[in-house]
Amino acid sequence: MSDSAAASGANDSEAANDAKDVTVRFDCIALDCADPAGVARFYADLIGGTVRGEGDEDGDWFDVLWDGPRISTQLAPNHESPDWPRGQQQAHLDFVVADVASAHERVLALGGTALDPVEPPQPAPERGFRVYADPAGHPFCLCRPTREAWG
Repeated sequence: MSDSAAASGANDSEAANDAKDVTVRFDCIALDCADPAGVARFYADLIGGTVRGEGDEDGDWFDVLWDGPRISTQLAPNHESPDWPRGQQQAHLDFVVADVASAHERVLALGGTALDPVEPPQPAPERGFRVYADPAGHPFCLCRPTREAWG
């Protein structure tokens, strides 16, 4: 490598170091709702997480911390829950569960609602997911981890 090429490479390196970091990283999924503390507690209890703090300084943002990506809840006083399946879905969370019957009962006990199907789980279902709503109406799914699960 010539001296001029080495110098040019050094200049390129210096320019790259001076450039701003434009890396985009996932932070959280934020759910709008009228009761951010209650919805955060629902997800923390469902997945075995904890709710961080008492919200932000305004009390309108809560974080659910667990071994997966952070779930946050944000106060939206006039929030209207998605009208799934009649309306558009917007977005939803998927959770993998080995024992769907126990997870179904847990969701209901925590204040969630079964949307599709509404009946209790039966052994060996054809479909590998069930749709629920959290207390604010956000849809989420309980999904089987493998095709053979829930048999």
